[in-house]
Amino acid sequence: MGHALALAERAEREHDEIPVGAVLVSAQGEVLGEGWNLNISHRDPTAHAEIVALREAGRRLDNHRLLGTTLYVTLEPCAMCAMAMVHARVARVVYAAADPKTGAAGSVFDLLADPRHNHRVAVTGGVLAAEAGVRLTNYFRRKRGKPPL
Repeated sequence: MGHALALAERAEREHDEIPVGAVLVSAQGEVLGEGWNLNISHRDPTAHAEIVALREAGRRLDNHRLLGTTLYVTLEPCAMCAMAMVHARVARVVYAAADPKTGAAGSVFDLLADPRHNHRVAVTGGVLAAEAGVRLTNYFRRKRGKPPL
């Protein structure tokens, strides 16, 4: 999660993007893909950190199935990212801050555990949540001309 937080910081610092970072690792702990939000700078609504990491891993493995992998992400995945994980057969997601507006890993929706899907993704939330949450809050405070917390 520490690496994902560093990527989130990079999203904000280098691209003025919402600071979300993601790292996909194999069952052996090898980094297969990483990313940060690029949807604003790339003008691509699908370029969330999770999707960027999944795409990189798919290219690296030459496969659309990412079996046995764990995705570490600094914000609870949205519906789009959650369903991408289901389709890729990601084994587990570990996220930092919950998203009470659009979270799809248990906060608003629980897409990853929905029994109607042919694959379920194990979920662990709250890992380094305070650090990720403050970074996100301060990003939006800065955008609104308010001082950081």
